[in-house]
Amino acid sequence: MAIEQTAVSYYGIGYVEHNRQDFKEIKAHGCTTVILAITEFDFDFWFPSIDKIIEAAHQEGLKVLLDPWGIGKYFGGEQVSLFLQNNIHSRQVSAFTGEPLNAACFNTNSFRDYFQRMVLKLARETHADGFFWDEPHYALPKSYASITGGVGDDWACRCPVCQKKFMDYYGYEMPKIMNDDVRQFRWREAMFILEDTSRKIKEINPDYEITMCVHATLNSYYVTEQRGYDDWDRVASCPYFDVFSTTIINWSLPRSFFESITKRTVEMAKKYGKKSERWIMNYNARPERMEQMDEVISLYEQLGVDRLAAWTYRGGYGTVVAAPNALEMWDRLGENYRKVRK
Repeated sequence: MAIEQTAVSYYGIGYVEHNRQDFKEIKAHGCTTVILAITEFDFDFWFPSIDKIIEAAHQEGLKVLLDPWGIGKYFGGEQVSLFLQNNIHSRQVSAFTGEPLNAACFNTNSFRDYFQRMVLKLARETHADGFFWDEPHYALPKSYASITGGVGDDWACRCPVCQKKFMDYYGYEMPKIMNDDVRQFRWREAMFILEDTSRKIKEINPDYEITMCVHATLNSYYVTEQRGYDDWDRVASCPYFDVFSTTIINWSLPRSFFESITKRTVEMAKKYGKKSERWIMNYNARPERMEQMDEVISLYEQLGVDRLAAWTYRGGYGTVVAAPNALEMWDRLGENYRKVRK
C-alpha cells in the first residue's frame, strides 16, 4: 500500500525569503507536507509572516499543517510558554504532593479560551491546510519505576478546578490515588478541549484536515504512562479528527515495539475510518545502523501506514537536540521519502 503523505516539521525562521529556500530543500527531500510549528511567541510576534510562510510552501507544492508547538506545555515541544508565565494559577498540580507543575491545566477556562482564540484566529486568517495536535498530555510527575503504575504512581491534574469538576460529576472528593473514576474523568476532560476546538475549526472551513497525534505507549501492565489520551478508541472515534497518528519511537527500542505500535495504529485508524500516520525520529539520536531507518520505514509501508512524518527539518541541525551527523540523517530520510513516494 503506497504512502500518500511524507511530512517534516519546520520551525524557527520568520523571514519568507529564507523559508522559500528551505521549502525547496524540503521538497527535494521527498516531502509532500510541512508541519509548521507555531509557538506562542510566533503567534504574538511573527503573526504577519505566518500566512506568507504558508503561501511560500504552497508555491513549492507543499501542504501545510499548523502545529501549536509547546503551547502551555500541554502540547509536545521544547518551547517556553507565555501562558505559563502570565497565568501562574492555571497550572496542573501533582496529585501526591500538591505541587504546581510546568504545564497548563487544559481543564481551566482560562487555558481553553487562550488556546481556542489562538488556533481559531489561525483558522480564519491563514490559508493552511489543517492542524496537527502534537502529543497533547497531562503532565507526568516522574519519580521511580513501579510495576503497578508504570513510570511512577504520581499523576496530574488535581488542581482546584479539576477537583471541583470531579466532585460535581461523581459526588465525592477526587482521590489522590488514581481509581477508575479518575481515569474516566481525565480521559473525558482531555478530549473536550480538542473536540470542541476541532469542531469550531471545521465550522470555519470544513476542508481543514485535523491530525491527532498521541503518545506511542503500549499502555500495558508494565508501561502505563496515563497521559490522558491512552484510550485510543475514544480518541480515534472523534468525528472531528481525520488522521490518527502515534508518536516517535526511539531507535534503541526493539523492532517488536515498532511493529506492535504500528499494527495498533493502523488497526485503530481503519476501525474508525481515519488515515493512519507513524512518526520517525530525525533528531537527537540516530540508529546504531543507519540501515535501521530504511528497515523501519519499509516496515511502516508493509504494515499499511497511510502517512509518514518526521521530526525535524535537517535533523535538528544547529540546535541542542540535533542528531549526531544531523545532515546525514536528513539526507537518509530524504532517500527513504523519495523511495516510498515513487
